[in-house]
Amino acid sequence: MADLQLLRDIRIELTHHELRPVYGVPSHRRTLSVAEGSHTLLDYDTIGGRDNLGQAILMRLLTPRGELTELGHPEYGSRLHELIGTPNTETRRSLAKLFVLEALAQEPRVAKVLEVMVSGRQQRTDEQRHLVDILIRVQPAGAADEVTIGPFTLRFGS
Repeated sequence: MADLQLLRDIRIELTHHELRPVYGVPSHRRTLSVAEGSHTLLDYDTIGGRDNLGQAILMRLLTPRGELTELGHPEYGSRLHELIGTPNTETRRSLAKLFVLEALAQEPRVAKVLEVMVSGRQQRTDEQRHLVDILIRVQPAGAADEVTIGPFTLRFGS
């Protein structure tokens, strides 16, 4: 496997996103036959390599910085949550880009940030005027091929 340095983790999936994102862990059941009978086991799906790096970056961006301080990770996360409820202006989009770059600088599996694009919606309806799209391209440490995260959408205003 070429991307072993990008590690392996439990796969998470977005299951609901209306008010606040809710994630689930996909799993499957299997039956194990033993001398005493059979046991049903629950196996969690995993994710590895480049996909794991993309998931890890997304989780870092969606976690408010300082949220994991009590667990010994005070710098983990991003400041993107500070923009929720603010107007979708060029200044706020520039701040979002800065906050993404700050978070990426903390990720040891990222060798180089190739691109961070933060943009408002071109065709704005009343519902879409608060939405901001973010696209990230990074070069993983120890790998030549880039990883693209997104585009994903954040909602600034209410």
